[in-house]
Amino acid sequence: MAWWWKCGITRRCKGNSSDAREYVSHINDRVALIDGEQLAQFMVAHNVGVSTVETYEIKKIDSDYFEE
Repeated sequence: MAWWWKCGITRRCKGNSSDAREYVSHINDRVALIDGEQLAQFMVAHNVGVSTVETYEIKKIDSDYFEE
């Protein structure tokens, strides 16, 4: 069974209440409470629900090219 089949996502803008933390501590070790910023970081890191708009090339000097 896929991992997402057993997952649920709910989003809160500012932290998690003490009631939510207490509830989660009793139901399942695999449940984690995350805030909106953590969710956004996760989405970007794993390319979930995001798309690439532009990419940038970063260059460095190849010192071997200038050696004799």
